[in-house]
Amino acid sequence: MVPGDDAERATGIVGREAELTCLQEFLSAVHPDVEPATLVVQGEAGSGKSTLLNLAARQASGRGVRVLRCAGHQGERDLAFAGLHQLLEPVRDGVHALPPAQRRALLAVFGCGEGGPWTEQDRPERLLINLAVLTLLSETAAEEPLLLLADDAQWLDACSLDALAFVARRVSGEPVHLLMGVRGEAVPRQFGTDFVLLPVPPLDGEAAERLLDAQPRAPHGRLREHVLRQAAGNPLALVELARATAGAAHPLASAGPAETLPLTARLEDMFAERLAGLPTETRRVLLFAAAADAPDMSAALLAAAASASADVDTWSVAEEAGLIRLESGRVVFRHPLMRSAIYGSASFTARREVHLSLARMLDGDPDRRAWHMAAATLVPDEPIAAALEETAGRARRRGGYRVAAAALERAAELSPEGTQRARRLLEAIELAMNAGEPLWVEQLAAGVVSATDDEAMLMTARLWTGWALAATTRQKAALSHLLPLAEEVVKTAPVKALTAVGHAAIVVYTTGDEDDRRQMLDLLDRIPLDAGRDFDQVWTRACCDPFAARETTLELLRRCLADPDRKVDQLTIMGGAAWVLDETATAVRLLGTAMEHLQAATTVGSNATLGQALALAQFETGAWEAAWASAEDARRVAAENGLEMAGRAALFVAAALLALRGRSGEARKTIDRAVEGVDPAESRALGVRASWVRAAVAGAEGNHPLEYELLRSVFSVGPDPRPVHYHASYYAIGDLAAAAVRVGKQQDAAQVLDAVRRQLKGHMSPRMQLLVRRAGALLAEDDSTEELFAAALRDPAGEQWPFERAVVLLEYGEWLRRRRRTTEARTELAGALTVFERLGARPWVERTAAELRACGVSVHGDGGASRGIDRLTPQQLQIARLAATGLTNRQIGERLLLSARTIGFHLYQTYPKLGITNRAQLRDALSGRGG
Repeated sequence: MVPGDDAERATGIVGREAELTCLQEFLSAVHPDVEPATLVVQGEAGSGKSTLLNLAARQASGRGVRVLRCAGHQGERDLAFAGLHQLLEPVRDGVHALPPAQRRALLAVFGCGEGGPWTEQDRPERLLINLAVLTLLSETAAEEPLLLLADDAQWLDACSLDALAFVARRVSGEPVHLLMGVRGEAVPRQFGTDFVLLPVPPLDGEAAERLLDAQPRAPHGRLREHVLRQAAGNPLALVELARATAGAAHPLASAGPAETLPLTARLEDMFAERLAGLPTETRRVLLFAAAADAPDMSAALLAAAASASADVDTWSVAEEAGLIRLESGRVVFRHPLMRSAIYGSASFTARREVHLSLARMLDGDPDRRAWHMAAATLVPDEPIAAALEETAGRARRRGGYRVAAAALERAAELSPEGTQRARRLLEAIELAMNAGEPLWVEQLAAGVVSATDDEAMLMTARLWTGWALAATTRQKAALSHLLPLAEEVVKTAPVKALTAVGHAAIVVYTTGDEDDRRQMLDLLDRIPLDAGRDFDQVWTRACCDPFAARETTLELLRRCLADPDRKVDQLTIMGGAAWVLDETATAVRLLGTAMEHLQAATTVGSNATLGQALALAQFETGAWEAAWASAEDARRVAAENGLEMAGRAALFVAAALLALRGRSGEARKTIDRAVEGVDPAESRALGVRASWVRAAVAGAEGNHPLEYELLRSVFSVGPDPRPVHYHASYYAIGDLAAAAVRVGKQQDAAQVLDAVRRQLKGHMSPRMQLLVRRAGALLAEDDSTEELFAAALRDPAGEQWPFERAVVLLEYGEWLRRRRRTTEARTELAGALTVFERLGARPWVERTAAELRACGVSVHGDGGASRGIDRLTPQQLQIARLAATGLTNRQIGERLLLSARTIGFHLYQTYPKLGITNRAQLRDALSGRGG
């Protein structure tokens, strides 16, 4: 029997056995906590994605699963929430049961808001809209399982994709799955890596022949060979070429010039040829359908009837030709390529007439009317441009930044006057930036350069280009753009120069390149301290010279802190600077305040950079559970918005926590993910931190030679060791000394320590002094050991970094015990154990407990209370802590942007891990008092 015969007979689909099996497994998932709950079916046009999705929809419906569908269309990509409108139409009645703010936001998106219009102050943010979608789908799924099916997702509007990604990441534990079809290689970036990919490749030779033989009039001989070669395994091409050549008088022995064209172009040409056999009136009405978006289809049918006297017979000809299906008053193209071919084969004059007719029909919908009017013109037209600008304003008020930017971009193209065009492009740039689209920002900035000679506009565009380069981790390109720009204006426009070096500062910090840093420092020397915004000064100087310029920068930071009226972006910048300067408690306060404001008032996706910075600061101050939750949130949001470096930094925090808590395998996998694909020369900061995590894992596993090798690698080799990264490397000095003692490399480590002391002399923060004194105590060969330990512990500022201070307590206690000073050792070790148990640092708890037993102290539990907490995921721990305060599931869901049912699911999983049975026991379990 031919392989796959059973599957082919059951489904009518040829050559897709592996894909069908994967779909069956996806639809048969019985565990609601399987993550990710998103399957992406990916392939080229005509590969059969839609056929597979349609089969999945039928099978899901047969199993009692409710299917909600939407499909992307090229013409709808710039219409905010168009895809979401399709998806939610069948469950629209459920909107009225949503909480009032969510209900109003979702109704406003669809233009049917209740009450008066939204004001600038209370307009619905994208976060609230997405949360409303999540709640609606969660409530619907409570009645019956849901399958969300999105075909041709590459053409869905950005707002709808954002909402789908938001939902997909937050339906853990609920019977909601997302099945998505995408054309080409790129999966919408909103989904990051949180999906299972099902590629649909070309059919192999045997399957292609079976599909060709299944056609009503299968070709033979040379014609068959030619069809197989031309189709190249594409199912749609095989079917359509067999149909197109069925009546050929002679074989297509040579394809001529078409042989060199891409497959999709050949198919569109073929479809266009098939159109030639249709009546003129049928071709004309098809153009109305091709030019219309799905919500415009009713208008298209009316316009076609008015302009072309179309009746049912006119459409039926196209249906009989296999181009369309007529379904309940809708025209559905059998494949997007058919729509593209119909539209592309028409002249501009014909397309213009159709768009103008549609615009007249949509006179009551200014947004759709504006887009059709724009499609009907080739020349600048200020009235249409102004209408698109108004459309952009409405989209912006609904939180549709990408749609608004697209409308402004098209408005700029239609602007007759260059300055007006540049102004609209600059406004579009800001919207694209807010939407997290740096590549688009770069493209729009290039348009400004070609539109105007205005120096101020050109300078603004150049600065935005530099921002875009930096945001997309094109480090060398960003510095090559920003540093010469700053050099050009440092004398005449120091504020602009400060903006340029401010954009470049994070790049210099990330790369750690000393030549670039020296150039930045030279520029900063020529920029007056009172130029520009005070917080920009603080951030840039802290980023570029965190030690030598520490006192000057700290004074600037104190002046900034004297002004309590700060916006979120200012708090974020100041908090980042405080973290770099080791003012860690201040950093947590500033960044935490910024996060609170942001979560209350902004759109989703704009807090990834802030979130990872907060996670770093929380980690260092010992707020490990909070750091874990912040890092997870930052990673998710970074994935949704394409902010690669923020996501990698968040993964570092997670890996560090896993390593210190003894979860070595998970830590190793997480840090590998963080550095995957990174060029070490362009990310020394991350590379150094990755070496530290891997060293912590090696130490926990007892591989001390590897531990030392990894820690030693963050400094150069030679008589005067230099840090690989001018900031991050120094923080490994204490661990380097400890590892050196374990492998007998004290002399080598002492050489590094002497270099660190010389390089940072007079410029150490209290934290750095703690670490350097710890290293000195461990490596001392004279009687200075005890004094160095005491000095490290004497400074009360060290309590900002509880884990690092507890390590010093442990090592001092070990030193005392070895000298039989057990009474003194017990005090130091007990202090260390208290901190390690609170943090859940299991390897350190066990090591400290063993030392205490050696001192004759009976240690009970040895961190047993923390072990249950260690088993929780960051999200489970965050939910458990909120539940322990008395919040309801709905209240927790509103805080964390999850549904109440998802909260309940996580709590259900949490109880057995903590050894409890109900909510009332959470407080004791989390505080370590549980049984």
